[in-house]
Amino acid sequence: MQLRELVRATEAVAATSSRLKKVAALAEVLRALDDAEIGPAIGFLTARPRQGRVGVGWRGLAALAVDHADAATLTVLDVDAALDRLAAAAGAGSVDARRSELEALAHRATAPEWDFVARVILGELRTGALEGVLLDAIAKAAERDAATVRRAAMLSGDLGETARIALGGAPEELAAVGLRVGRPVMPMLASTAASVADALTTLGRGASVEYKLDGARIQVHRDGDDVRVYTRSLADVTHRVPELVEAVRALPAERVILDGETLSLDDDGSPRPFQDTMARFGSEAAAAIALRPWFFDILHVDGRDLLDEPLSTRLDELERVVGPLRMPGIVTADPDEAQEFARGALAARHEGVMVKALDAPYAAGRRGKSWLKVKPVLTFDLVVLAVEWGSGRRTGLLSNLHLGARDPDGAFGEPGGFVMVGKTFKGLTDATLSWQTAHFPTIETHRSAYAVHVRPETVVEIAIDGVQRSTRYPGGVALRFARVKGYREDKDPADADTIGALRDLLGG
Repeated sequence: MQLRELVRATEAVAATSSRLKKVAALAEVLRALDDAEIGPAIGFLTARPRQGRVGVGWRGLAALAVDHADAATLTVLDVDAALDRLAAAAGAGSVDARRSELEALAHRATAPEWDFVARVILGELRTGALEGVLLDAIAKAAERDAATVRRAAMLSGDLGETARIALGGAPEELAAVGLRVGRPVMPMLASTAASVADALTTLGRGASVEYKLDGARIQVHRDGDDVRVYTRSLADVTHRVPELVEAVRALPAERVILDGETLSLDDDGSPRPFQDTMARFGSEAAAAIALRPWFFDILHVDGRDLLDEPLSTRLDELERVVGPLRMPGIVTADPDEAQEFARGALAARHEGVMVKALDAPYAAGRRGKSWLKVKPVLTFDLVVLAVEWGSGRRTGLLSNLHLGARDPDGAFGEPGGFVMVGKTFKGLTDATLSWQTAHFPTIETHRSAYAVHVRPETVVEIAIDGVQRSTRYPGGVALRFARVKGYREDKDPADADTIGALRDLLGG
């Protein structure tokens, strides 16, 4: 299949808000794939190529200056092979090798194809082709039961392989995909509730109320002495976390699958910043910072699958197997008791709490109402420094905001200036996008390849879940999960929050 067919499909998906139309567009292109093309194509559609990270970032892509092809000749397998070569580049000369490979690929691609490939590499396709839509498209293209396709994908943890089986395998092969120790499954996800009381009301009964840590999601599989540790995205990080491996080897179970979180602690037992934990997953070297696991669910133990058992049953087994490694929690239907427990979680410097239905099974890969996260939302008034042009449905509109905090003392630049702390395109309505597109060119200072740079005078209220240390931005801090609440026409840039206020969130 030519790459342009995949590009056209993603453009059709991005151009509509209709789920049925998204599914139809994706199903049409999936039907036309050869067997060898299915895995790579699924990786492109989800902006998660099968090669993973290929050692190329935004700066490397922005630095390219090549003429693109006038006619489309690239195939899906051409791009897949190029990503193989990029991922394989290592050692002396690897930077030049990657640049040469990127230039060759960019030269062969048309401008729309290159935009698509660049966004796939960066993981920023933003077409609205979320996995749930793609699963429905696989079922439609293969004329298979959607529930069977979804379960196979969740239990195999491999959307590409699920698509291959569904589109080319026998019906019984798809139905035979099941839970297997050593093969990670897509994690169950949580929705959000405004308060603990609201969460209990939504569930309508007693619930498990547990700490929500500011750590990293882990899924741990043990088969005898063989222990494997996976991240939220199902990446294998076993070799980087030996302390977690040893902790699970000491448990009273020979075969087990556990779901939980891990983070690092200070000497006084307080949680260290989120990025200290994440640094362990990004380093091959032994780290001085030790990680501690907390487990909140159990999916299998010694030959018994627990996915379809209610949470109450799973918690009993979890307590028996992990003991002191269990996530702190209580079972209650009392809003006051639950709120008091939540206050304790925040006092211990954790993110908040999770409220979970006791009768719910483990819905791998699903985000439903059986798990509800409750944590305080922080808001800051920041200033827009630049705006990137959108893609897909947002083509022709100014979308992604570059956000700056006030630097009154000039600690990171000019006194009274602004220092960039992050970007976001979340929370923007169609009306806001139209307003941005009309407004920001009127205060434009200059343009770069991707953005319109503006005078720092527009204040916007941004909700965040927190901050983390960053070497990318000069202020040393980056926003986490930023989204727009609204523009503050009532405020001047001098009213914006300072970089100091954001850095204070880092703690010690």
